[in-house]
Amino acid sequence: MRSLIVAAFAVSLSLAGAVAAFAQDTPKVGVVVKIGGIPWFNAMEAGIKEQGKKLGVDAFMVGPTSADPALQVRAIEDLIAQGVKVIGVVPNDAKVLEPVLTKAQAAGIKVITHESPSQKGADWNFELASSTGFGEAHGKLLAEKMGGKGEYAVFVGSLTVPLHNAWADAAIAYIKANYPDMKLVGDRYGVAEDVDKSRSTALDLIAAHPGLKGFLAFGSQGPIGAGRAVEERRKTGKIFVLGPFSPGQGQKLIKSDAISGGFMWNPKQAGEVFVTLADRLIKGESVKEGDDIPGLGVVKPVGNDIIVDQLLPINKDTVDDLAAMGL
Repeated sequence: MRSLIVAAFAVSLSLAGAVAAFAQDTPKVGVVVKIGGIPWFNAMEAGIKEQGKKLGVDAFMVGPTSADPALQVRAIEDLIAQGVKVIGVVPNDAKVLEPVLTKAQAAGIKVITHESPSQKGADWNFELASSTGFGEAHGKLLAEKMGGKGEYAVFVGSLTVPLHNAWADAAIAYIKANYPDMKLVGDRYGVAEDVDKSRSTALDLIAAHPGLKGFLAFGSQGPIGAGRAVEERRKTGKIFVLGPFSPGQGQKLIKSDAISGGFMWNPKQAGEVFVTLADRLIKGESVKEGDDIPGLGVVKPVGNDIIVDQLLPINKDTVDDLAAMGL
């Protein structure tokens, strides 16, 4: 009996050791997003977790309490201290993050970014929509809604988010070249990652510009805030709000015409791509032209950027199906 007990104890210790060793060997991937707790990044987190489980990677998301670059720096510093294998980031400020991302690379950590083309300090950056195609699609749709005439305003997540501003540049250039009777109000407003700031800024612009007929809001909270402002001022059908947003969050607003439409890509898919690319890098695999990568398709990298066009229209016909996907 004593021998059996000793043998059983030895087996349990062996199993415990094997489990601990497995846990230690499981590579960690931490993804720092712009802000936690909003539908867009909740969907991205679901993709990160599901793909991590599928590929045997300990993948998790870190969502700061506000869209503050300093909070992202702090989160990345913490991931460096944890010794993760790969850090993913959706930057709020590409410049501010350069030193801490370079520090991560110096520590032997691979860095992947999203929504930040040509990011310094990143091994790879990926986009599910080209900046020109995404911006022009929104500019064309806004012009159609406005009848090619009138004043419009542009929101971005922040004036230091390269991709949002590239979208805005493309949309404004397209409108200027094709619709000379449309006039941009001001330059652009960095409020579109905050629903309350988007709403209050939209209310101020509506009051200050009686001829305002449109908002282009690049940032997932911008269309929601501007749409609410349009409803409050009873301007539905008179002022058109366009931009990427979470369909589940904006479902009622688009059905009431407070939001007139927009385009997006699947944030859950973006979360999956973070982990898929991380897994390749952990295994020592690179990314080259012609590679068929799940979530991206056949890629053609330019520098450290992997850019594909996978636009999904958001309108009354598509919003319910997109929302049902958890987006």
